[in-house]
Amino acid sequence: MIDLTRNYFDLFGLPERFRVDPAALDRAYRELQSEVHPDRHASGTEAQKRVALQSSARVNEGYRALKDPVERASYLLELRGIDAAGESDTQLPLEFLERQLERREEASEANAASDSRRLDSIVSEVDNEARDLEDSIAILLDRDHAYPEARGRVRQLRFLKKVSDDLRALQHALDEH
Repeated sequence: MIDLTRNYFDLFGLPERFRVDPAALDRAYRELQSEVHPDRHASGTEAQKRVALQSSARVNEGYRALKDPVERASYLLELRGIDAAGESDTQLPLEFLERQLERREEASEANAASDSRRLDSIVSEVDNEARDLEDSIAILLDRDHAYPEARGRVRQLRFLKKVSDDLRALQHALDEH
């Protein structure tokens, strides 16, 4: 079984970095799951079954955290004692928030006008901004080790991903009509 106290990067045999090799992560995930999946331990004792279930849950939890850029960045910060998702601190730059509000208004208007092309364009803008943020987060975390400075960018990326999800839901609803 696996050591449940290891951090996710150690668990998957990956360097503790924001930029991860997705293929290596997927490969490590499949290998770990083949080792710890509860079905492989179905004939074991109750204790062995329980450990297999806990191990499998830990592998799944780690995979989800490392697969998603926002969660991976938050986890890296957490490993250094920095809470990127603190509920008590919701401050984001005013200019950033205004831009997202304008995008949401534009998307709402595009949706009302059944203008899927405009909506696609807005989603593309948000995705491009998210990629730029991911690049800046990678520099702050992987190269500069500027963890406190990365926190604000991670919060912006989390917000941007929510905007993107909402816009994609609008796209999907528009496509269905």
